[in-house]
Amino acid sequence: MESIPESFHDLFERETFASFATLMADGTPQVTPVWIDRDESGHVLVNTARGRLKERNVERDSKVGLCVMDPDDPYRYVSVRGEVVEVTEDGAVEQIDELARRYMDVEEYPNHGEEGGPRVIIRIRPDRVVTSGE
Repeated sequence: MESIPESFHDLFERETFASFATLMADGTPQVTPVWIDRDESGHVLVNTARGRLKERNVERDSKVGLCVMDPDDPYRYVSVRGEVVEVTEDGAVEQIDELARRYMDVEEYPNHGEEGGPRVIIRIRPDRVVTSGE
């Protein structure tokens, strides 16, 4: 597991978006903009609803990639290639509410229950980390 340099942790603590790439069944990439987070062990976290395409893709093929660009300087970014090590409902509702505070400035995520399946956290182990703009 590679570490995301500390000088880039701020990208995971403020309102930044990632382009999250998963693999379709035919091997072609599928890319979605997502809210982004990381845990204390250095895993990258993506929150979604069970049954969405990105969740179905990572359940079938755990290889993923993502790029987080600094909204103030798009030449400063962190790119991660890695593998999904867990898809869990544990803590997912609490995490989406925390992300809603960061991204929407609301106390609770406003779309609970409207997206089909329950919330899940996709936990990604960074195997290759590339940065630019330090």
